[in-house]
Amino acid sequence: MSRNFELLHNLGKEQLVVGTVAAPEPEVAEPLPVPVIEPQLKLEPMEHEQITKLVQRVFLMPGSESPRLVVFTASESGNGCSWICARVAETLAAQVTTNVYLIDANLRRPGLHEQFALDNQEGLADALRRGDSARSFLRQLSRPNLWLLSAGTSQETSDTSLGSGRVRQMLAELRSAGDYVLVDTPAINVSNAAAALGASSDGVVVVLKANSSRREPSRKIVQDLRTAKVRILGAVLNQRTFPIPESIYNRL
Repeated sequence: MSRNFELLHNLGKEQLVVGTVAAPEPEVAEPLPVPVIEPQLKLEPMEHEQITKLVQRVFLMPGSESPRLVVFTASESGNGCSWICARVAETLAAQVTTNVYLIDANLRRPGLHEQFALDNQEGLADALRRGDSARSFLRQLSRPNLWLLSAGTSQETSDTSLGSGRVRQMLAELRSAGDYVLVDTPAINVSNAAAALGASSDGVVVVLKANSSRREPSRKIVQDLRTAKVRILGAVLNQRTFPIPESIYNRL
């Protein structure tokens, strides 16, 4: 299935229909120019363009305080959240000089390591169990400033620990030098990890799946996150298919 996706705006408002592009946004300042970067992870040209737009809109808009700690989650399992999170992190790392840390907080079904063809070695769960610093388990990825903290191998750590003060302390330490921290969490329909971590983050990006995620359940997810005092940074409609050839679609 195609990995193409669209950025959705005004999530939760009446004009949004999941599976389409919402009404145009009000005029905002133009984002900073982005150099052409050859990604290490496989991306089609349109995918690269859309990932770059997502990075600009969430992390690099001029005239605003850039989010540094962002949680990625999906409305349901199988929406491609880890795929999106990994490529956003790599693209962001190519645009900034500070470190970008990828954290796999999906302890049930870890997947970030697979995006980079790595083993799930000791990571977050092991750091929590031992009380060690998260930095001890970081692995450098495709760029000098891109790092992965995999989910880890400990079987004694559950999702409930993700809302603990220890996890919040770990994430705060990683972002303390002005670095970026991107956290991949389980889908909202199977875990409350996104809400628990999102409340102490700069915001959450929700990944929806074309022809699968429905409007009313998606709105309820947004409302539940807001009730938990979580800031919604945006939503991504993933795996959108094109009714016309993509080359023609790009010219419209």
